[in-house]
Amino acid sequence: MATKKLSKIEAPIDQRETFVSLQSNMSDTDAVTMEQKLRTLYQIQQADTKIDKIYLLRGELPLEVQDLEDEIEGLKTRISKLQGEIADLEKSNVDNKHKLEESRNEIARYEEQRNNVKNNREYDSISKEIEYQELEQKIAEKRMKENDAAIAEKNEVVAETRKALELRESDLVEKKKELDTIVEETAKDEAALVAEKESLISKIDERMLFAYNKVRENAHNKLAVVTVKRDACGGCFNKIPPQKRIDIAESKKIIVCEYCGRILVNPDFDQE
Repeated sequence: MATKKLSKIEAPIDQRETFVSLQSNMSDTDAVTMEQKLRTLYQIQQADTKIDKIYLLRGELPLEVQDLEDEIEGLKTRISKLQGEIADLEKSNVDNKHKLEESRNEIARYEEQRNNVKNNREYDSISKEIEYQELEQKIAEKRMKENDAAIAEKNEVVAETRKALELRESDLVEKKKELDTIVEETAKDEAALVAEKESLISKIDERMLFAYNKVRENAHNKLAVVTVKRDACGGCFNKIPPQKRIDIAESKKIIVCEYCGRILVNPDFDQE
């Protein structure tokens, strides 16, 4: 009876994975493989450092461009909202003009009727209607006056907002030109570094890469793999014991700085 070939089951990546956990879990029996892994990881770090320098060259420009774009969008929204409010006020004025005209017509009609009344009761009733229409006239005129004042005020705000919008759009054009120039100058180098990094990533296992990215993300200088410099960690600059320096030079296992959690690698990697 044929037996089924068992497929290799890879352990899932622990989201808490760090170089310290890798140090205790990974076997160091294959020294050549471990040295190559460390060498590759350091090369990834070097590529990332060069990419970081490119981003540093761009400085705050990408964020400034984004902030300007957001501000411009906000100003456009504000202008659109004000224009909508002005349109509503103008419509209200048109309605009030119609009411004013209707009241005038009603007053003229009632006055004609009042001239032909036959008794005081009819006269008083028509006079009250005329007074009511006169009051409607005053209310309509008052609302139109208030609307005109509000329209004038909002038009001033729209004009000021348009000026601010023009300035921001001008600033955005300049910032984008500046950013585009820097991006164009560094695009070729960045693409080459990204391609180099991708090629290196394919040579190491996911657990090690995950731990590298996690330590790098939390490090203030984005360094997760460092060499020993003047008998100290190249990341936090704390002194390293002599025996540990020997282990680092042999590159047979993962050596982690007990102070900052970075991987420490052979200083010779720098010369290579």
